[in-house]
Amino acid sequence: MIYTVTLNPALDYFMAYDRVEIGDVNRTKVTRMTPGGKGIMESRMLSLLKTENTALGFIGGFTGQAIKDSLIAQGIQTDFTKIQGQSRVNVKLKTAASETSLDAAGPNLTAEDIERFLAKFDLLQSNDIVALAGTAPKSLGDNFYEVLIEKIVSKGANFAIDVDGQKLLRTLAQKPLVVKPNREELEAIFGVTFNDMKDIIPYGKKLLEMGAKNVMVSMAGDGALLFSKDDVYFAAPVKNTIKNSVGAGDSTVAGFIAEWSKSQDPLKSFKQGVACGTAKVFSDDMPTEAFLASCFDQIKIEKIN
Repeated sequence: MIYTVTLNPALDYFMAYDRVEIGDVNRTKVTRMTPGGKGIMESRMLSLLKTENTALGFIGGFTGQAIKDSLIAQGIQTDFTKIQGQSRVNVKLKTAASETSLDAAGPNLTAEDIERFLAKFDLLQSNDIVALAGTAPKSLGDNFYEVLIEKIVSKGANFAIDVDGQKLLRTLAQKPLVVKPNREELEAIFGVTFNDMKDIIPYGKKLLEMGAKNVMVSMAGDGALLFSKDDVYFAAPVKNTIKNSVGAGDSTVAGFIAEWSKSQDPLKSFKQGVACGTAKVFSDDMPTEAFLASCFDQIKIEKIN
């Protein structure tokens, strides 16, 4: 089983405008509300790939129930921990020139909430994969992912993780199945600036040396890199109209672990991951199965060392 973890889920309210004027009345052209959060986006892509998965996390109030109902309607299993208070609503503003995200902080969690949530990980088995992604509510403290990883590893299960900066580095000793920093995040982690793709390679390899089993580095419109054992691969970008970049990285991770759960082949997993991220960027919400398959066929990968 694949489990996705979203510690701070949301309803994402997408609003499209020709332009937004601060301090004025702005009337939207299009609105759409979907369940949000990095782990939830991973579950949605896994479901599209017909890969069984269960969404975990904390939900509360009518917004939390709406998140759960939406996922169930999409065929996704859920095992959320119910809490007092409301799950958050995030507003995503899109104009022709930019995308802006207005994110809420989320509810406070009690010690009893946390204990009930952690108990779910006692049932993990060695062939399970847990996908960890996104920010944690402040009430969980700074090291909650490390607590989760310790429980996951103790059961012999694999985990994938997509978090920022030093939080990512602290997880590498536990040997994550895959990590996926983008180019800017990798620059921030090591305090460097990349001028071209060749500059990235030593730092992707360094993440392997520090413990990651596989490393994907996304470079937006310049493609993506895979670092796996002694090999480095480059996936050339596919060209199309960008419609919605929210969730592209999460979709990439979901594609990777979906294929890995079947084949344990890093190159096949990389291609599926890149296809999922690509199709997501070129779709208003989730891509259709046909469009995802079309993107997959267009992905060209070459070994670069």
